[in-house]
Amino acid sequence: MNQQFVHRFLSLPSTPGAPRVRRACIFFAIFFLCASLAGNAQKPNIDPGLIAHEWGTFTSMAGETGRAVEWLPLNSPSDLPGFVEHFRGTGLKVGLGGKIRMETPVLYFYSTHDATVDVSVSFFHGLITEWYPHATHIEPSSSLNNVVLFQQQSSGSISWKSVSVQPSADFAFPQESQSSHYYAARNTNSSPLRISTRNGGEEAEKFLFYRGVSVAPAPLSALVLPNGQIEAINQSAAEIPKLILFERRGEKIGFREVGALHEGAILDPPVPGVSLNASLDSLLLDLEASLISSGLYPEEAHAMLESWKDSWFEEGSRLIYIVPNSFVEKILPLSIEPQPATVHRVFVGRTELLTAATQNAIETAAATPDKTTLATYGRFLAPMIEMILRKNPNSVHSAELGRELNGIYRSYVAQNVAR
Repeated sequence: MNQQFVHRFLSLPSTPGAPRVRRACIFFAIFFLCASLAGNAQKPNIDPGLIAHEWGTFTSMAGETGRAVEWLPLNSPSDLPGFVEHFRGTGLKVGLGGKIRMETPVLYFYSTHDATVDVSVSFFHGLITEWYPHATHIEPSSSLNNVVLFQQQSSGSISWKSVSVQPSADFAFPQESQSSHYYAARNTNSSPLRISTRNGGEEAEKFLFYRGVSVAPAPLSALVLPNGQIEAINQSAAEIPKLILFERRGEKIGFREVGALHEGAILDPPVPGVSLNASLDSLLLDLEASLISSGLYPEEAHAMLESWKDSWFEEGSRLIYIVPNSFVEKILPLSIEPQPATVHRVFVGRTELLTAATQNAIETAAATPDKTTLATYGRFLAPMIEMILRKNPNSVHSAELGRELNGIYRSYVAQNVAR
């Protein structure tokens, strides 16, 4: 509503109906002026010279019905550097389970100028368990008694206030002698970040890092059929852009790919028979191209694969897929202020499978006992043994499997007591 419009109706000729018309016009002029101001106030604060990219993973274990089951993803030796912060230090309780383990989301910023941003992330029915640099606020606080109940009823969150984005800075980032998946994420051209800590110090990194555990359902279910086929069902409203069924036995691998999964598909099990290095290279190149087409820069996609290729392609069977962006936004809403001109978030899902081959390998190793083979299944060994015992509690290997499971739980308790 401009000044000419207002002036025109305030200058109506003096007629019997003019006062009423004049009052009506004044009312509507003020109404539209206020609406215009309110509309301008609601426009987001956008920084046209700022870009944000994020990648991460969601890991789950498929149960007997195909749906993700609850497991204890935190009870294994940490692969993170010592400077990374943990919820309640490193002493999370043994009972903190989840259906989804959110692993190594890293949030990069690219800026044409020095900038300051506020960042917050919420994890639906989840808990943020690790992070770096120092966060301004974590919800819930570490003093909360019933963390498991909190997961079921609320959403955990993390926020960083006044993150300094300095594209021309040359910070020294923390580094430890022990190897870790963590460091590969630094191999990008992202702008360095600096954050002030409560004690007056500063921490610098190439990204914002965090991890967590949620009891929310996974976006993909995977049912192992009696004939060995895998029925993959998309549980989200959007298509899964890429799906890979992967299997490794020793130094032999096999895999099958689905270009896009709209609703569901039944996949024949791959037959491991190709040498590991010969075909894994081609699979990595194909997956890297998919990550780039989903929105990551080439160096980001490469850094993601360097971080996780040893884990994704280890012994066993699993589905690896690109998570629909709508699911990411729903379970892990992200807020950045000022808002970047572009934001791309690319997450990879991993669903571990208990196939007949994996069950046979675990049962044979438990009966021997072959601790080396059992160790190849890592943190998935306990939920897999639990599934085997539920399916056939009176099998000839149930005693050995039970002893192995008890040993795993005793080690969990010992680890947490030591912390």
